[in-house]
Amino acid sequence: MDAILDGPLVRSSRPPYVLKKYIFSPDANHCDECPEDQHANKEQDQCLPKVTVFLSYREPLGITLAFFALLLALSTSFVLGIFIKYASTPIVKANNRDLSYILLVSLLLSFLSSFLFIGQPRKVTCPLRQTVFSTIFSVAVSSVLAKTLTVVLAFRATKPGNRTRKHLGKSMANVTVLFCSIIQFGVSILWMGISPPFPELDMHSQGGQIIWQCNEGSVAIFYGALGYMGFLAAISFIVAFLARKLPGAFNEAKFITFSMLVFCSVWVSFVPTYLNSKGKYMVAVQIFSILASSAGLLGCIFLPKCYVIILRPGMNTKECLMKKRRS
Repeated sequence: MDAILDGPLVRSSRPPYVLKKYIFSPDANHCDECPEDQHANKEQDQCLPKVTVFLSYREPLGITLAFFALLLALSTSFVLGIFIKYASTPIVKANNRDLSYILLVSLLLSFLSSFLFIGQPRKVTCPLRQTVFSTIFSVAVSSVLAKTLTVVLAFRATKPGNRTRKHLGKSMANVTVLFCSIIQFGVSILWMGISPPFPELDMHSQGGQIIWQCNEGSVAIFYGALGYMGFLAAISFIVAFLARKLPGAFNEAKFITFSMLVFCSVWVSFVPTYLNSKGKYMVAVQIFSILASSAGLLGCIFLPKCYVIILRPGMNTKECLMKKRRS
């Protein structure tokens, strides 16, 4: 009992939760306010210390998310190893092999970035969480956009065998990834310069708990970064949807269309869920969105190719490719 309120207070007929910060003195003529890091018990005659909470590796929710993040990261590494081993095969070379490597590495880093969100928020991890996540995701989505443009250029070229067209397609893909990623990186630098995220203790949102969380700093830049990724994803989805019926044995447009549909669905549902969550559950929602959207890209784009490479090697030949194109 550290602070005594000015003026007498008597027991009130209001529900106990209205006075949860106060405890009554024995004479019931006045009440004492509990310290900020404590709360009153049910009888309101004693101050108890609040419990500090954050998403940790010691609880089932944190362990589950960490397990799936590690599992998906290992799966991505396995797919990347397959693509490197069979780098000279037609199915890997189709639709720009370098873009496939960039996309796989960015997905691997996306899964690993989830570990920045688990554990006690610190001065180092809070700024890294959102900047690393947003930058890596912009690289991944811009790679998908570049792959989609590669599909369109490959089938819209008036002279398929023209080297100028071929190099133009590769150059455009590289410029697309670089340009889109630089914009997001610039937003992150602006974020760090104006109002970077920082750790804080929220003592008032949950009764009896102190929520240890990362304050995002500039909320406008946070949602601006999410909006920019959504903009890239929407463009990728539209272009892939328009190109989904183009001919070709290894046309990725239909797979990209479905992957971006999954990606957009996850992040559209993220915003209201994130806003309606508090404390460690806000962090868990963002981690789940990162894992689900990245897994959608990995599964929809690369699993069909891995199936052909490992289980149907007879289809992974130039002759089969030319035959399907003629048909």
